[in-house]
Amino acid sequence: MRNPAKLLAIAALALAAAAPAAADSSEYEQSGSTAIYDADGARMLRENDGVTLQWIGWDRRGTANVIVEQDDTYTLTARQQADNGQGSLAMDGYISEIGPGYFTFQGTITIEGAPDRERYCSENKLWHFAVTQNRQYWRLREFEWCDDLTDYIDIYM
Repeated sequence: MRNPAKLLAIAALALAAAAPAAADSSEYEQSGSTAIYDADGARMLRENDGVTLQWIGWDRRGTANVIVEQDDTYTLTARQQADNGQGSLAMDGYISEIGPGYFTFQGTITIEGAPDRERYCSENKLWHFAVTQNRQYWRLREFEWCDDLTDYIDIYM
């Protein structure tokens, strides 16, 4: 029997290898305009249909605002809040690269109170989002970045 997690990891590495090389992200500071290798992907990202974290729910999407700044940098601010007020997702930063079926996001992702009230995860780094299996969303590829729980963060087309 094949290991689905291992196959998914191999597919993600193959997708990353096929993408154009990203700029050095060791300092995590904005250094110019967003590199765009897929104009349709850039348009779909600007016109996205919201964000979800599976712990909060897929039925009521949060907002994902992509704004093109004067220097052609795409900034991203996303929020999703649980209906009961317990559990939230926040993303703040900029998109460094947009390519066929992927984008990279440089900034902070914070999950608070989801799925457990005590949970708090926040990290500022370079993140990778990709479309897999012809889905209609980009999914965060770093699934277990905080305390070994698998977090599915999706931005919809």
